[in-house]
Amino acid sequence: MYEKHFGLTERPFSIAPDPRFLYMSQQHREALAHLLYGVGEGGGFVQLTGEVGTGKTTICRCLLEQLPENVDVALILNPRVTALELLASLCDELRIRYDRDTTSIKSLIDVLNAYLLESHARGRRTVLMIDEAQNLGAEALEQVRLLTNLETTREKLLQIILVGQPELRDLLAREDLRQLSQRITARYHLTPIHRDETAAYIQHRLQVCGATVNLFDDNAIDMIQKLSGGVPRLINVLCDRAMLGAYVEGSRSINAAIVHKAATEVLPEQGLEAPRRGLWRWFAATAAVLAAGLLAWFLRPPAMPPGHADRADSMVQIPSDEAQARKPETTAAAGRLSAPAAVAGIETPEPAATAAVADGSTLDALLARAGTQAAARAWAALYRLWGLSSSAVNDEQACAQAPSVGLRCLQGGGSWTVLQRYDRPAVLLLTAPDGRRVPVLLSEVMGANVRIQVDGHDLEVPLAELKRHWLGEYRLLWKVPPGGSPVLRPGERSPDVEWLRERLQQVTGLRSIAPDPQRFDAGLRELVRSFQQDHGLDADGVAGPRTLIYLNNLTGESSMPRLGVVASRS
Repeated sequence: MYEKHFGLTERPFSIAPDPRFLYMSQQHREALAHLLYGVGEGGGFVQLTGEVGTGKTTICRCLLEQLPENVDVALILNPRVTALELLASLCDELRIRYDRDTTSIKSLIDVLNAYLLESHARGRRTVLMIDEAQNLGAEALEQVRLLTNLETTREKLLQIILVGQPELRDLLAREDLRQLSQRITARYHLTPIHRDETAAYIQHRLQVCGATVNLFDDNAIDMIQKLSGGVPRLINVLCDRAMLGAYVEGSRSINAAIVHKAATEVLPEQGLEAPRRGLWRWFAATAAVLAAGLLAWFLRPPAMPPGHADRADSMVQIPSDEAQARKPETTAAAGRLSAPAAVAGIETPEPAATAAVADGSTLDALLARAGTQAAARAWAALYRLWGLSSSAVNDEQACAQAPSVGLRCLQGGGSWTVLQRYDRPAVLLLTAPDGRRVPVLLSEVMGANVRIQVDGHDLEVPLAELKRHWLGEYRLLWKVPPGGSPVLRPGERSPDVEWLRERLQQVTGLRSIAPDPQRFDAGLRELVRSFQQDHGLDADGVAGPRTLIYLNNLTGESSMPRLGVVASRS
């Protein structure tokens, strides 16, 4: 509709995974290199994970275009199948003839093995790519592992690529799947892109469609980065609707106001208001902020003598050690260093002393001075909030430690509203003045202020100041069910499924009656779907990390630290 208005040959922000539009950021180039390396190794598994919309499918399609002519590819897009159905789908993709009425896995394996041996003899190689692999059931996953046993005396006959959301990493970290995990020869995790890459990404897609000038101004790019969290799919959705809005208004360029208006129409799940009410509420909120600011100005305390900090007017509030010692525990902070120890069944370690900031350093200054130990200190502080200790120096080590103490990592990108709903202390990646991303602990939200720790230094800063440096990337810890299952799917049977039933009944008042309460049956799946729909989650009927976090929040689970916010509901 708007292509002619902007002089474009086609719509530049389609969400279809077209390799022509692939913008190769540094991490996307690394991801593609990992896939190519894994495929070239000729055996085992390759794993690619990332949040929804970060470009996994597009990279895979780019990979397919670069594979040699002697490679045959079987692509499975719907992995919610049994082991038998998985093998049948693989045979269908490779055009292998088999008895359509068979119920024997052995017969399918036999015809598949014969086909692979013949292809190998002709100098051909075969690759199986499974998208959304986090949805594979335990039986199907085991069958996938067994497929790597199809081999000659010198090499594997089948190369397997597993593509999925972050839950796939949690799934493969399970003890019962260690044999599969050990066969992974290359793995890569995609994260959201930062602001400069977002600008380049937008310009790249416009140029592919014939644009000769920048259509989005700098403020519009800033707004897109903030609202999308650097997730390419959300960037596409926002830009497409913003260009439509500019076309309707007769504008030849897109500014922040147009982007914000577009966001109210396409991103309600990010905490934005519905189109007809959003503008009015924005004006009301702005008026309230101005009124509060004027009132604070009139009621401000008299100036302090030289050498004293004026806490009422200070942008960065840094309580002294003595004041901290006198301060009573708030409801949100109570029990952070005692009850959480029950998660691991160990004694609570004494909290390590953090460095006091006595020189009036601002957040900008501390981010600029942050050193190479910032990540280790942020993770150590986050684990202390759970009553645990950690010597991890990076995300990978910290997340690898979590399962041993009944926890899991959740890494992703999103808006502040999304983080509020999780209501968990988190490690945020803040942008330093020189462009570096510095891991910082967010430990508490106190109205318009937040408490953070930057490279060991405790600060209390306005939320608006934090948001100025945050592009949406976070890492947090969450507590799994008693049996340790990070994901519960229809068809599974375990004590954790019974735990899920009890939690849902406690929260919703509804009960799914079943002859076997430990079986994840159709009734429980519908109950999970209903809960997910009520709370703005992806209603797929699978109880994954986000669903389990929301359940723990609503049941008042006390053995975990909280941010101390009441999450808004859409």
